[in-house]
Amino acid sequence: MHQIVTQQVDSTRRWWVLAIVVAAQFMFGVDAFIVNVAIPTIAVELKASPAQIEAVIAIYLIAYATLVVTGGRLGDIHGTKTVFLAGLLGFTATSLWCGLALSGVELIIARLAQGATAALMVPQVLATLHLLFTDETRSRAFAIYGIVLGLAGAAGFLLGGLLVTIDLAGTGWRSVFFVNVPCGLVIAGAAWRIMPSVPRRSGTRLDIKGSSVLFAGLLCLIGPLLFGRDAGWAPWLWAVMAVGGVVLIAFLKLEQAVAGAGGMPLIDLTLLADAAFLRGLGAAFFFFLANLSFYLVMTLFMQRGLKIPPLSAGMAFIPLALAFVVASRHSGARARHRGTKVLIEGCALQIAGLAALALVAACIDAPSPLLLAFVMIIFGYGQGLVMAPLSGAVLSTVKPVAAGSASGIYGTTAQIGNAAGVAAIGAVFFAVDALQSARAGFLVSLALFVTLIMICAAFLSWMRRASA
Repeated sequence: MHQIVTQQVDSTRRWWVLAIVVAAQFMFGVDAFIVNVAIPTIAVELKASPAQIEAVIAIYLIAYATLVVTGGRLGDIHGTKTVFLAGLLGFTATSLWCGLALSGVELIIARLAQGATAALMVPQVLATLHLLFTDETRSRAFAIYGIVLGLAGAAGFLLGGLLVTIDLAGTGWRSVFFVNVPCGLVIAGAAWRIMPSVPRRSGTRLDIKGSSVLFAGLLCLIGPLLFGRDAGWAPWLWAVMAVGGVVLIAFLKLEQAVAGAGGMPLIDLTLLADAAFLRGLGAAFFFFLANLSFYLVMTLFMQRGLKIPPLSAGMAFIPLALAFVVASRHSGARARHRGTKVLIEGCALQIAGLAALALVAACIDAPSPLLLAFVMIIFGYGQGLVMAPLSGAVLSTVKPVAAGSASGIYGTTAQIGNAAGVAAIGAVFFAVDALQSARAGFLVSLALFVTLIMICAAFLSWMRRASA
């Protein structure tokens, strides 16, 4: 299959394919940040309760994280182009539904559907890159992918505030969803014309039983992490998470049985024998544990501890996002010459940035947003050096036939890491804040981030030895 795809795409056309799939990734990334900016306005206009507003964000993450492996496997079975177009058109339609929602409950349901369609679309982005770029241009392609991730964050902050403020054609907050409709249709049209078709794998079908069991296991594992703080971390939440762990173990046994019976399991079991891939997943998990949680804690410290207005606090992240973009561009060339060493260097820079933030917070009573923005540039640059080439490094030993499955597993690992980090480190921040102060909670959180990044670096070194 890989040879067929390569033959269909010349060296120029594949860069156009890259532009198409990363444009879809950009739309997906912007959507995550743009909704957060619009949430206060949504709450007022829809008269949504606090629990409903939290669910608008959480249900999207749950749907995406629990179905992304299934989306990746569907790409392996039906071809990345077919599944990408289905997911993209579905994401466009559900974005329109979100914008037309008349109640908090309807918006939650629409966001559930939006997350599910994103789970079809996004795995095909990494799978396409993995299939088309196998030569010396691979690191450059993944660097462009990393740049798009950084730009999506900055664009989400700016576009969300702008659309809600200007109240485009009287649509208010709804425009943050409507903007996906024309963008999605244009990307879909380009994908239909330019993306190469991958032949369907005859005689294969989705492992429905495995997909259902995986969905249930991840839902039990992730759901309590997202809603645990609101429920006071009641004992039953931990029981549900334990059940989720047991279900995931049973899922692996089920997949082995499916393979033994000659079927096509949801997860390509050869991936479990790939030591470099598994260690890379460990690195990705700990990296993402310190990813979204950092932005949460940083925002809380600025607004709760330093009383910085929301707009100024949001603008303080823009230099970080730009540093992330610059680092993503640099990481491609560095990765070609230094391999995974550049990721470890990025971890070291993140730790240096976190240490600088701790020094500022400990020594200056009221640091300005400008000072914090300047210091966060160090962290942002280090994060860009890691995130841009990380997915390519983790997938580097994966066979093309399992690209979709591996990409889905990587996406699930990243989302579980993000959800767990937000829940766990967020809980630590609030606990220390209640006992002492927001500043103390911030410093304790920074120490946890340093620990997580160090563990990530250790896994990267371990992965490098396995690859060698």
